[in-house]
Amino acid sequence: MPPNLPSPSRRSALALLAASPLPLWAQTTTDDGLAAIIAGPQRSAANRARDAARHPLETLRFFNLRPDMAVLELAPGAGWFTEILAPYLRERGRLIAAHYPRDDANEGRRRSRANFEAKLAREPALFDRVVVGSLPTVTAQGVAFTDITAPGGVDAVLTFRNLHNWLEAGHLDASLRAFFNILKPGGVFGVEEHRAAPGIPVALMKTSGYMAEAYVVERCQAAGFVLEARSEINANPRDTKDHANGVWALPPTLRGGDVDRDKFMAIGESDRLTHRYRKPG
Repeated sequence: MPPNLPSPSRRSALALLAASPLPLWAQTTTDDGLAAIIAGPQRSAANRARDAARHPLETLRFFNLRPDMAVLELAPGAGWFTEILAPYLRERGRLIAAHYPRDDANEGRRRSRANFEAKLAREPALFDRVVVGSLPTVTAQGVAFTDITAPGGVDAVLTFRNLHNWLEAGHLDASLRAFFNILKPGGVFGVEEHRAAPGIPVALMKTSGYMAEAYVVERCQAAGFVLEARSEINANPRDTKDHANGVWALPPTLRGGDVDRDKFMAIGESDRLTHRYRKPG
């Protein structure tokens, strides 16, 4: 049996779940129900506590998300946005999560993928329809998706605070082209990224985790995307962006431990740009 397919008994159980009425929190809607899902009990208390910093409702609204879309979430980590996207798209749309490869050379990234898949398996009523694959990897033809296919393309590709990782790894441009290729003509590329002060050199972007806004626009446009709109939804003017430990000095990471902890907690999470791009056509 292919590894991504459930057993016959599990398929029967999933069919029963799929036929069951939606829970009350998913039925109680404000317009399309996104606000109710963000307030829903399927989200962990720790994740909900970060809503004031991460602005999920405003961010997803800015990306023009609809519940009937096919959406590719890039590098979902532990599933902060997946807890929202999966139930929102479950009945009418489709969610694909592109995580680290299961055989990634880095143990921490392999563990992150395994933990993410275990989280989905624990709550099939919410997550059984999420398709999990791998981020683009190096192939003989270049950097491309190897186990994710979307005939005709997806309606939206979303990335939350990941571009700096691909820049540091040396394949930002190639990854952006892979995202462009899997998107439908006219589809949305939603980008949230830690924002550096203007004029920062690329070398410092790689080590600090912050990226200059003009550089992000330049690289996305070089991949073929058209910048449609910018938003200050995730701006934080308290962030001075000059921390010895880069963006990881701030919550939630607090890499410096107790050193200047109160100062960094007062700053809060990073200053971030939020962009909406389109694939022409």
